[in-house]
Amino acid sequence: MALRNRRCFGGTVKTQILAEASSAIEPALPQAVGYVVVVVIGFLIAFVMVLATYVLKKTAGEDNRKTEMFMTANRSVRTGLTTSAVVSSWLWSTAMLGSTLVGYNFGVAGPFWFAAGCSPMIVFFALLGIACKLRVPEAHTLLEIVRIRYGTLGHIVWIVLCLINNIIAIANMLLGASSAIAALTGMHIIAATFLLPAGVVLYTFVGGIKATFLTDYFHTFVITVVICFFTIKTFTTPEITSIGHMWELITTAGAQHPVQGNQGGSYLTMTSKGAILFGIIHILANFGLVIMDTGFFVKAFSAAPQAVVPAYITGGIAYFAIPWCLGTLMSFSALSLEGTARFPTFPRRMTSTEVSNGLVLPYAAIAIAGKGGAVAVLLIVFMAVTSTISAQVISVSSIISFDIYRQYINKNATDGDVIRWSHIGVVFFGLFSACFSTALHYGNVDLGWTLYMLGVLTCPGIFPTVFTILWKKQSKTAAIVSPLLGLATGIAVWLGSAHALTGAISVASTGETLPCVYGTVASALSPGLYSVVISYARPDNYDWAEFRKEKLALDSDTDSALSTTDPVVAGTSGSLDEEEAGRRASYEANKAKFRYWGKIAAAWSLATFFGHWVLWPLPIYASKYVFSKNFFSAWVVVSIIWVWGTMFVVGFYPILDGRKQILQVWRGLDNFVRHMLDKERSKHRCPL
Repeated sequence: MALRNRRCFGGTVKTQILAEASSAIEPALPQAVGYVVVVVIGFLIAFVMVLATYVLKKTAGEDNRKTEMFMTANRSVRTGLTTSAVVSSWLWSTAMLGSTLVGYNFGVAGPFWFAAGCSPMIVFFALLGIACKLRVPEAHTLLEIVRIRYGTLGHIVWIVLCLINNIIAIANMLLGASSAIAALTGMHIIAATFLLPAGVVLYTFVGGIKATFLTDYFHTFVITVVICFFTIKTFTTPEITSIGHMWELITTAGAQHPVQGNQGGSYLTMTSKGAILFGIIHILANFGLVIMDTGFFVKAFSAAPQAVVPAYITGGIAYFAIPWCLGTLMSFSALSLEGTARFPTFPRRMTSTEVSNGLVLPYAAIAIAGKGGAVAVLLIVFMAVTSTISAQVISVSSIISFDIYRQYINKNATDGDVIRWSHIGVVFFGLFSACFSTALHYGNVDLGWTLYMLGVLTCPGIFPTVFTILWKKQSKTAAIVSPLLGLATGIAVWLGSAHALTGAISVASTGETLPCVYGTVASALSPGLYSVVISYARPDNYDWAEFRKEKLALDSDTDSALSTTDPVVAGTSGSLDEEEAGRRASYEANKAKFRYWGKIAAAWSLATFFGHWVLWPLPIYASKYVFSKNFFSAWVVVSIIWVWGTMFVVGFYPILDGRKQILQVWRGLDNFVRHMLDKERSKHRCPL
């Protein structure tokens, strides 16, 4: 147990032990169920999304053959749908598997720090999103902003940084989800790894970003309903009759298996060295994952201007409850039931490899709900991983089409050309992600290892990117050099610490907690120092108006043809002057509103960080308090109420907010069906 509590478990147990553990546990579900969920349900959802895309085209005029619709949904997505998409973007399979993992290892502090490591930067992104809307209203990707400000070299550096971020993120998702699906159904882990992206690629290929928003909504609603089911089912288990009874069982578990680094060895304390170190890694890594993930910017660009700040603030706060509540309940269910015949591994405890592969959640679900629990976990893991794969795929697709093809291969690309390369990007990255995750699996890399070390690679761009959007003094040299120096610094500190502390550099040593903490902190903070020093040595004073001089929005092929052939359109410069005048008028009209929303976003960002990282947890940490039965009961009740609120926000608010468009689509669909029926009747009508 001490081994489990002090390290991140990446590669700590030989493959032979993994094989023995796997053979000792019979999957709760038949292998056929795994294929039905991954293949049949995956393609069924894809079919529904393709059908929805067709219906929206016929009834609401949303044509995904046009780039602005495919990549940014015509920048018209409302607050409710954007909120569910924001929650979905962070509702990774690793959020559910990882929060239960750290809860099992560190107690109540683990899920709390997992949640606190996500919500502040989601809310902070409201500030970045509205700043981008203000400064570059026609942008499609973060990289377009970088290119305009820093030129080709800066653009290439950010392309590399963003692609690294997306590759690490999707590998982290697939490793955890595939391991869980394999454990639940006996499905081969590599089959799961390749089949999971298949349906996603199909509906993203056809529907673009709007299909991603719709699947985000559906998947997130289903996941939160299942989580709410677990909040009830946990306390109807005969061995866990109430929250107070769970407290008694966890108190006993802490006495039998004390947690190294926790106050009194208890699971019921926020005074946990391992948990707070994980929290530091997690919040820095997540800032990197959000800020360097072009998918978050694509969703911000797709949202209507008035929806960005409310959606990201609401989504960030709503999201907090999911890892906090689910991680606490399911990890404590595992600890409570591990010594009973209900638990899949009985009479032994879980091995560190099983824990590191994210199997705490599925094993706990089986223990409290049998095969129904296994089906529920299989469903939410599938929903989570496919939803976030969709976001990652559209993100990389935008880089390939806009930032590589349009910029360096065909500067005169038409709307159709960009769409074609967007499709190529979707297929390519879906296949590449499966291959890369397979390579990591056979390299004995698991969820625990990637969960801890990913910040080393994702964090170098945090400060340079934030400065690019918010600080006009950052110079071109600083922007290009600082993330590269930061990446080199982070990797050097990470590997150097691993060697100094363990005497070797291996998967096991680089997965230790302290090397990952040191490497992540160095990777995240050093670029900020480098950028400030270089910028003041060679200062800049960027004019934000430069961003609006380049027209980024693409005309459709029809519009392009018209502009070159119609003398009324193409023959006079007055029309171009009028267009530019219109753009300036639109910008001036929105400027005051954007600044108002920016102030709100900044205030909420600070409040969320101080609330979740200072005012709430640190007094409990410093007091070395071990939760009493009443305090623990209140802790769990608040988390349950919060997660039910999240379910209503992501499930019903988008319907309420989008009721007008839903009615529009319904009427349009009714008219379309009537038209088709009338057309069919006219064919069979007898001539006079």
